[in-house]
This record gives sequence, structure tokens and C-alpha cells, in this order.
Amino acid sequence: MPAEPLDPYRSDLARAAWRKSRHSTAGQTCVEVAFLDGGAVALRDSKDTGRPALAFTPAEWAAFTAGVRDGEFDR
Repeated sequence: MPAEPLDPYRSDLARAAWRKSRHSTAGQTCVEVAFLDGGAVALRDSKDTGRPALAFTPAEWAAFTAGVRDGEFDR
């Protein structure tokens, strides 16, 4: 199932603890993640935090991060 934009009226993202990677550049060209109640993970663009965030199920997030660790997205 593909990620769906979070409905900001149903999800209280204002209380979310957004985190950036310590590998982020000084130019703020990165994404931020927040771990939400119920196990969902939200993802947003750090340069445009007003845009809708994407939400992933725990299984989707685990599959994505495993792929990153395994180098599946390297060029």
C-alpha cells in the first residue's frame, strides 16, 4: 500500500517530535521523521514543513529502512 498524505485535522502533527538525521547538510536539504501513536511514521520535507506529511505503517517503514541499510537505493 503506498504512503498516504496525513490529514492534519485527524493527526496532531503539531505535537509530533520531528527528527532529522545527524548526516543532514547545513543547507537543510533533508527530510524529517516523526514516530506517531499507533506505530505510524510520518515523513516531511524539512524545507517546506507546511506541506502535508506522508504516513507509513510500521511494516512499510521497516521495509524502507532495511532497503536503505542494504544499499538498495544507492546509485
